[in-house]
Amino acid sequence: MTVIITGAGGAGCGRAIAARFARDGAAVVVSDVADTGGHETVGLIKRDGGRAAYHRTDVRDEHQVQELIAFGERTFGGITVMVNNASAPYHPEEPLERWADTVQTDLIGAMFGTRHAIDALRRGGGGAIVNIASISGLWRGRTSPGGVPAYDAAKAGLIGLTTALGGLAESDGIRVNCLAPGWIATPGPREYWESLTPAQRVERGVPSKLLSPAQIASAVVLLATDRSLAGRVLAWWSDDEPRLVHSGDRGYAEFIALPSLI
Repeated sequence: MTVIITGAGGAGCGRAIAARFARDGAAVVVSDVADTGGHETVGLIKRDGGRAAYHRTDVRDEHQVQELIAFGERTFGGITVMVNNASAPYHPEEPLERWADTVQTDLIGAMFGTRHAIDALRRGGGGAIVNIASISGLWRGRTSPGGVPAYDAAKAGLIGLTTALGGLAESDGIRVNCLAPGWIATPGPREYWESLTPAQRVERGVPSKLLSPAQIASAVVLLATDRSLAGRVLAWWSDDEPRLVHSGDRGYAEFIALPSLI
């Protein structure tokens, strides 16, 4: 098995996903724009006896994404799994800024990765694509302040992209799935979460506990390897258990009736 993981050069989920696949015996292509971090991820994998290589990729550039996938094929003889994990820096203090960069990285970059991975997976006889979205892409409005509209829109788009490609499992042997996690104990969110009292967390709509990068990695491996899953969204609210969204789910648990408009 050969796995490509974008955004794997930081200290968060991408690195945890890469390390987990490597421990399971996969060859891993680590991708990021942070060269130092990317090489660190490769070094950690090799130190533990795994196989890995680094390829710098800005997922906003389609040509670079094509080159990333070609690198994986040249280096390890093909690819089996593509994990679209790269995400732009999150800036809730500037909710109306950086929209283009957020959408280009979190949605368009993942679309590039998905599209060109499909070609490579077809050449290899099938495989899997896992997109990393967010519970923010499932909400229909917020009950507490905060959030970044462009991020929410990008993650919602990624969920829609995933479910729309469910038919590739039958036609091409390519399973596309999506993980929509809640708050994760990565640098930034963890420090903010630790700065709040339990009462403040309740008041601000912050979960009572955080998911670990190791838990995220386990969920990604499941979505990549369980052959019964295709076109599915796995939602994991931080203080709850992971659950699959029903296929064909309309996305609204209940409606509020309006007076007759006629």
